[in-house]
Amino acid sequence: MNRRIFLQVPILASISRLVARSPIQFSKNKGFVVRAGRDRHDSELDIMGGVFDCKVSAKDTDGAFCMFDTIRHEKGGPALHLHYSQDELFYVIKGRFRIKVGDDVFDLKPGDFAFAPRMIPHAFAMTSDGDGQMLVSFQPAGSMENFFKRMSKLFGKNIPANRQELMKQLWAEHGMKVMGPPLPV
Repeated sequence: MNRRIFLQVPILASISRLVARSPIQFSKNKGFVVRAGRDRHDSELDIMGGVFDCKVSAKDTDGAFCMFDTIRHEKGGPALHLHYSQDELFYVIKGRFRIKVGDDVFDLKPGDFAFAPRMIPHAFAMTSDGDGQMLVSFQPAGSMENFFKRMSKLFGKNIPANRQELMKQLWAEHGMKVMGPPLPV
């Protein structure tokens, strides 16, 4: 069995269980495929050191869930933050990531999964050299797609030195609160 497929099976099984137990109804009750390296809406987003491809849109689930395939080109990640209404799920495909959830810090490698419940401060940072890849999901979806689109337009590929101050308002507009600096790498 292909190692990459083998590593992806646990996260896909977890998501399938989540979807089966929740009232998520995919649009038009019709399946779809989003190819590797493609975005659900053909609008790849460059966001501060990474690329975000939407794989499952909030529009597909009536707002119950969304998933992004993120490919990071640089070490680091977002500021410590919390979501008022969304749980966030992380599944590492390539590279190594450090994830802080509350007071706990987890070092993840390919195949590892982490869960950050709503209202609990959390952050992630890619810690390995080269590219890293991680599936990031939000449940319910909230306005996360719009948040990432706005981030891409405002900041693009660059990581501004004063990003925390610049983003606090944007994050607040999308149901999040910045709680501290990014994780050190």
